Amino acid sequence: MSNHKFIGKWITNEEFSSLEIRNVFHRQLEKVDLPCDKHLDRHILFRKEFNIKSVKENTTIYITADDYFKLYINGSFVCQGPAPAYRFKYGYITQNISRYLKEGKNVIAVHTLYQGLINRVWLSGDNCHGLIFDVIADNDCIAKSDDTVLTAVHDGFTPTSIVGYHTQFMEDYNSNSDKIGFENLDYYCKNWVPSKYRKYIDYRTVPQKTSCLTVEEIKPIKIITTDKHIFIDFGSIYVGTLSAYAKGNQNTKIVMRFAQELDENGSLRYKIRANCEYEETWTLSGNSDKLEQYDRKSFRYAELLLPENCAVSDISLVAYHYPFNLVRNIKPEYAKDDKLKQVFNLCVNSLKYGVQEVIQDCMDREKGFYVGDGCYSALSHMLLTDDDSIVRKLIDDAFSSTFICDTMVTCLDCSFMQEIAEYPLMLISLILWHYRVKGDKEYLKKQYQNIINLLEAYRRSYEKDFLLCDLDKWCVVEWPANFRDGYDVDITEGKVCAEPHIAINSYYIIAIDTANTIANILDLPKYRDCKKIKEKCREVFFDKSAKMFCDGASTKHKSYIGNIYALYAGLFKNSSEKEEMYNMIEKRGISSVNLFGSVPLLISLTRDNKTEMVKNMLKDENAWLRIIKEGGTTTFEGWGKDTKWNTSLFHLTLTLAIMFLVDYNGEPLFD
Repeated sequence: MSNHKFIGKWITNEEFSSLEIRNVFHRQLEKVDLPCDKHLDRHILFRKEFNIKSVKENTTIYITADDYFKLYINGSFVCQGPAPAYRFKYGYITQNISRYLKEGKNVIAVHTLYQGLINRVWLSGDNCHGLIFDVIADNDCIAKSDDTVLTAVHDGFTPTSIVGYHTQFMEDYNSNSDKIGFENLDYYCKNWVPSKYRKYIDYRTVPQKTSCLTVEEIKPIKIITTDKHIFIDFGSIYVGTLSAYAKGNQNTKIVMRFAQELDENGSLRYKIRANCEYEETWTLSGNSDKLEQYDRKSFRYAELLLPENCAVSDISLVAYHYPFNLVRNIKPEYAKDDKLKQVFNLCVNSLKYGVQEVIQDCMDREKGFYVGDGCYSALSHMLLTDDDSIVRKLIDDAFSSTFICDTMVTCLDCSFMQEIAEYPLMLISLILWHYRVKGDKEYLKKQYQNIINLLEAYRRSYEKDFLLCDLDKWCVVEWPANFRDGYDVDITEGKVCAEPHIAINSYYIIAIDTANTIANILDLPKYRDCKKIKEKCREVFFDKSAKMFCDGASTKHKSYIGNIYALYAGLFKNSSEKEEMYNMIEKRGISSVNLFGSVPLLISLTRDNKTEMVKNMLKDENAWLRIIKEGGTTTFEGWGKDTKWNTSLFHLTLTLAIMFLVDYNGEPLFD
């Protein structure tokens, strides 16, 4: 895809036109103060009217905005975006718009959002708001972003609270606003002003290689209505917005609550487990009003608390998700097992409706594009759909983050700086898995030097006497902490972990071994012999009498999770040692670990042809089946609602079961 050179300019409004770009990038342990008390939750509108004599079949718009946009042409919704990205490779969307145009007067209308918070969702809080677009018909530019584009602030959105980890604003939607209907051709731009050019610009725009989201209307499966209350159940958790029509007295308010589950008494748990209080309001105009929410939430249930003399109709949920076409199904040998089919369907539903422009860990508390979580979710999504665009987005953007530090950050394309030591090492396995599914040797070759640069950065910064130590990145080991089995190393986030320990060094071994496998595929010399690292791990961590690995260099504690990583890294030498480990696995099962122990456990069993054990893990009554028994329609953050103090009930990581359930007939993924 060739790069479009924009004729239009980056435009914004008076508030943002002269703001200097604020640097939000830093190492996690650096003390950086980035207050967010200005320029918050700004909904900024743009309109460009233009005339054409005839509609050309090949009329294309090239468009992007910061933080986000929704595009309308002649009143019809066209698309939204962009996918989160760093400004030096900021994606623009290319869309044929011929079917939306007509002879004579046309209007392009764009609703942009600058959120303004430092969080894991957006690259925001950086003072960068703007819009750029070109409309090209048969090589002629018929409309572009310039100072003839009119702009106004949408005063129909007023923030009322912030939810999650500064993730999202709850808002009052005011139907009295004269900006409602701004996208329509006959709208009158009273008091709108010309756009301003951005004074400070550092964008390098590139074609967005991922798709725009699919928009799907979900009808309720149940509505219960009384004079003052409407209860709505959409049957499953989705990511989206509520749509409805209402008529009531002017300036009266409908209170809107959203939930992922019900309390024991059947009422909505709108103060959801994931630290979000999902309550918003809708101020009525006295006419027939339509609810048009902007930002997405994760919910199944909604309730409307009605004022006097108010009627509501045409309720639906507008669900947003990445395009999803199921091309692979469950393994034939598993298809007759009802429990495994339930697990498969749970994960399929979660990936279909959970993946957004990127792989988010959860769709409520953080909405973060996490490298570690994303490796397993992105692979599972690719296995089901054979679409690798989300996997490539993860890999490419992870390596792009090395401009912040050469060993990567944890959460991509955002303004929140966090570093987790294992995650970049996990990414190397994803690159190999991608090759085994797609067979793209050129892409593998392109990434190989990135892999070597990454491993050399770890070696330079953290390796001492063949072991990683003095890590100024958090080692998560397993999450939540109650699944660590008392892992006896101080891995507190926000401080340096000086002690060498088994978890991070196992990941290091796996990453090096994987790099060597890739080198062999590419007919290149081995990157590095791992023998001395493995020998050092056994010397420092292995307890010969117990035939188990200790957690760290200074402890005799032998955790389940630590030994799973050692098994994954091939540190058990012989069948006698492995037998001890398999006895522990039989006793402890998969539900004793969680997000990050599950994959190493299942891969280790798969490699050793423990097929029946893998099958039993997948249908453990305390794992995925527990989620289903607790009413889950999407994968939880843990194996149950009460396994964590702030559990997300729509969290994609545990869709990792797909890696072991899907009918994949290519080269073995795991060796």
